[in-house]
Amino acid sequence: MATSRPYAVVLFGATGFTGALTAQYLARHLPAGTPWALAGRNRDKLKRVAAGLSGDADAPALVEADSADRRSLADLAAATRALATTVGPYMRHGEPLVRACVEQGTHYCDLTGEPEFVNTLIPRYHEAARKAGCAIVNCCGFDSIPHDAGTLFTVGELARAHGGRLNAPVQVEAAVSFSASFSGGTWQSALEAFARPRENQQRLRDAQVRLKQWYPRRVGTLSSRPHKDQELGGWLAPMPTIDPLVVLRSAQALEEYGPSFRYGHYLRTGGLPRLMAGAAGVGGLVLAAQIGPLRRRLLKSRPAGEGPDQATRARSWFQVRFRGRCGDTEVRCRVAGGDPGYDETAKMLSETLMGLGLDQAGPAHTGVVTPVMALGERLIERLMAAGMVFEREA
Repeated sequence: MATSRPYAVVLFGATGFTGALTAQYLARHLPAGTPWALAGRNRDKLKRVAAGLSGDADAPALVEADSADRRSLADLAAATRALATTVGPYMRHGEPLVRACVEQGTHYCDLTGEPEFVNTLIPRYHEAARKAGCAIVNCCGFDSIPHDAGTLFTVGELARAHGGRLNAPVQVEAAVSFSASFSGGTWQSALEAFARPRENQQRLRDAQVRLKQWYPRRVGTLSSRPHKDQELGGWLAPMPTIDPLVVLRSAQALEEYGPSFRYGHYLRTGGLPRLMAGAAGVGGLVLAAQIGPLRRRLLKSRPAGEGPDQATRARSWFQVRFRGRCGDTEVRCRVAGGDPGYDETAKMLSETLMGLGLDQAGPAHTGVVTPVMALGERLIERLMAAGMVFEREA
């Protein structure tokens, strides 16, 4: 990657709700003297975002770019070492920017939770990105850093308790609980994904064929049946998100996860009646998303670019409890933070972007990779320094 680029980091999509929060986080945490920029379609909106920033970072440059304008994306990617984007749904808007970053050898990170998008990128861009020396890092918000980095942390604690290298099969279970409101963008992305089950399955099969060629280590999932587990917090239900795919990709690529690895991914619920009601609600939403008029009505009910006020976000929280096992050794760990859908997501995306663009070591792995594959323990260190909790429980 060229070292003479005018910017160290660029944020694309800074005028959206989550984008503006990410811009504010960067303004408060980028080292003084770091050249950076905000990018988007509308310069006047960018000016308003920039005028509201406070912090020690230098004022950002403003760059006009449009996800439908290939030339503007190429120029944007060529101007920076690392770029983050909050512009979704990614299946609709994301691939042209990924292509531009791969062509220019620019590190990239995003907030997608869309499996179809990620599984589309893996076979199309992994080898080209690796040759270009850049990391294309998806899922850098609540989807899926708490689970991806939390599993790495748990595996590290398990290795220490086990006395060193994990030379027997490893399994990790994770149970998440939260009190929060999620963004219109997340809502829109989820509905888009639910509407395309066949496409999702085909993209998943294509990606897994390639991943097994590149990373032949054995990984798999644990039982996905609802069950009660007092150690992890009570009634647990399988959670149909992208997080397990991200965790298993990290485990497939990294030797520290043991000779084989299995993962269980759950949502902690308040009891069996609530679990059953939640499952029925998700099932109904999946069916509704596949009916055009209902999907369009649901999409309009929560537009992208909107979110809760600061007081509401301040009351929000999340916690993921982990249990790791290797042979007779067992550890329990916890990852926790504040508002997952906005404030903590802006933090996680920003810390990933700064790790890619500012850390002298650069990403540990290039290609289309997970947050843990790209930054490993450095990501955990950054997030802990920023106030997120990673701890081993007694």
